Amino acid sequence: AFGCGSHEKSKSVTITSDDVKSKVSYLASDDIAGRDTGSAGIEKAASYIENVFKENNIKPYFENYQDHFKADSLDAYNIVGFIEGSDSKLKDEFVVIGAHYDHIGYGKTIDGDSIANGANDNAAGTAAVMALSKYFSNGKNNKRSLIFALFSAEEKGLLGSKHLAKRLKNENLNLYTMVKFEMIGVPFKDRDYEAFVTGYDLSNMADKINTYTNSNIIGKSEVAIKYSLFKRSDNYPFYQEFNVPCQTISSCDMSNFDYYHHVDDEVDKLDFNFMANLINKTILAIETMSNTPTKEIKITNE
Repeated sequence: AFGCGSHEKSKSVTITSDDVKSKVSYLASDDIAGRDTGSAGIEKAASYIENVFKENNIKPYFENYQDHFKADSLDAYNIVGFIEGSDSKLKDEFVVIGAHYDHIGYGKTIDGDSIANGANDNAAGTAAVMALSKYFSNGKNNKRSLIFALFSAEEKGLLGSKHLAKRLKNENLNLYTMVKFEMIGVPFKDRDYEAFVTGYDLSNMADKINTYTNSNIIGKSEVAIKYSLFKRSDNYPFYQEFNVPCQTISSCDMSNFDYYHHVDDEVDKLDFNFMANLINKTILAIETMSNTPTKEIKITNE
């Protein structure tokens, strides 16, 4: 989850580690039971996200926050919020900021624990999207319109993002770019960057984020390329439908986290200071993305 000249923030960035930790802790609690699509637990998670949107005066993009679809025989829904852009022309261009809020529910029992809480995967990314929505709701400084999308049934084959991408394409949405947050709770130990974007060579998104944040926040993960992570996350259906830069920001390429789809993917494994810092830097990038006079992030012509 882009140059421009001097970048001025409209207000101080206030996403704190406690802010992020409280959101992840709720979504990854045993009470939510691993957020499997169609479960009682994911219903609680969805209500929690909706309440955060309501508290921050974020409008539903559709008639309400729930974007329903079928995941095989299950009823499922994405949660989709919206902040209209402030510029009379640029508001017709959209940036989608997304994460999947579902997980696998239960996993292999270890030491009596069978709940796959999914703290890093992907309560972390969900908390980032909620934090970004709060920031932009308070700042009201985005010239382009922003859609905040929390996807269900990612773990069942990107079903939620496929549904929403098609729905928005059928509406002829003018999508500028899509940024997804996935597994951002654990830092790398041996890299000179903080996170990577999937599909690094597909566009100039990484370079633009680094320019907009005046930092080396985003780098290239050879592991992500090896495992084709670009095609394995919710950015990919949007890229397929719109053919614009749609990429995932992550700090986990499986080389630095041992608990993928594991019952030990718990809150105590995450580094919330790292997460808050990454989110705050990303806010600056997305703020700039939403305000540049022209679409600066482009597909790279091979």
